[in-house]
Amino acid sequence: MQDVLQVPPAKWRQDDEISIFSDAVGQFFERECVPHVQAWRKAGIVPRDIWTKAGQAGLLCASIPEAYGGAGGDFRHEAVIAEQQQWTGVDGFGITLHNAIVAPYILHYGSEEQKQRWLPRLATGELVCAIAMTEPGTGSDLQNIKTTAVKDGNGYIINGSKTFISNGQTANLVLVCAKTDPNKGAKGISIMVVETDEVEGDGGFKRGKNLEKVGQHAADTSELFFDDVKVPATALLGDEEGQGFIQLMQQLPQERHIIGIQGMGMIERAIRETVAYVKQRKAFGGTIFDFQNTQFKLAECKTEATVAKVFVEHCTELLLRGELDASTASMSKYWVSDLQCKIVDECLQLHGGWGYMDEYPIAQMYADARVQRIYGGANEVMKLLIARTL
Repeated sequence: MQDVLQVPPAKWRQDDEISIFSDAVGQFFERECVPHVQAWRKAGIVPRDIWTKAGQAGLLCASIPEAYGGAGGDFRHEAVIAEQQQWTGVDGFGITLHNAIVAPYILHYGSEEQKQRWLPRLATGELVCAIAMTEPGTGSDLQNIKTTAVKDGNGYIINGSKTFISNGQTANLVLVCAKTDPNKGAKGISIMVVETDEVEGDGGFKRGKNLEKVGQHAADTSELFFDDVKVPATALLGDEEGQGFIQLMQQLPQERHIIGIQGMGMIERAIRETVAYVKQRKAFGGTIFDFQNTQFKLAECKTEATVAKVFVEHCTELLLRGELDASTASMSKYWVSDLQCKIVDECLQLHGGWGYMDEYPIAQMYADARVQRIYGGANEVMKLLIARTL
């Protein structure tokens, strides 16, 4: 992709292996995904076979150790996948959720048996994962979830409902946040790992319809319903009940920074697409780019994007060193997603009426960007977390 910002490569990028991997990821998306994106948007879902192809290409579980079937990489590889996906416009394929948000829970907190059971199958695409936190009456306030997992003999019975679950129609391995002790508040939350193939069809587990959204049309997003769903004791993630909230809090900084990385990737694509458009679009005897207003607007976009890029790269360096704290990750999530929506809006304006046509990438970006300020914790919650450090 043309580098529209000319920001010098961060230290974490200065490795030939990362450059080679980045090129390979970009080629995979261009070859296997880009020709089909519009069809996926219309269908509201990405076909299951693309997961198998991604697994065969070594893109699934890129940062999971080889001992568990992964590619043996680290967060650098996940960052590259996330940005290449944005640069190529392959929105809706939930690979980053699968790789860098859900799989790490199993790696960090699962027993050896759980890791051996699930991670290799996640790496091949046999299993596609999702995480079910949000409920109809509970968004960012995770302590007040109502879903329960009650001990029953040598297992648990899960009751409750979840909504806005990414990969919800496709996933056959779902991490469900539930109360194992409703009387303990946050200390009563556990994560239950549900293999849907084992419980689907017994009447207890059901998927709601594929939800219709403002944007992210290729992403399957669903309600999930649990009605006396029986799971074995081994479904509890880890070896102790009540650790779920701590596990979530430890992993959320990475999830939130990923949203910042995704936002940065879209910002770069939006500027690139817009520069190309205004330089070829004719009006009033010249090109749109000839107008001083166009040049000033793009100059502002490039400047703000450059500041964001430097900050995002800094946060990635911190994460790789294990030093990215919750408040700094919140800054990455909130500030970049706000800027993403602002810059995409400015770029759409420079497209004129064509910018409002869904056939143009900028229109799709405009719709897709909006949710970035909501999921992963609303930006208002991010500001609260930041304010606590003052």
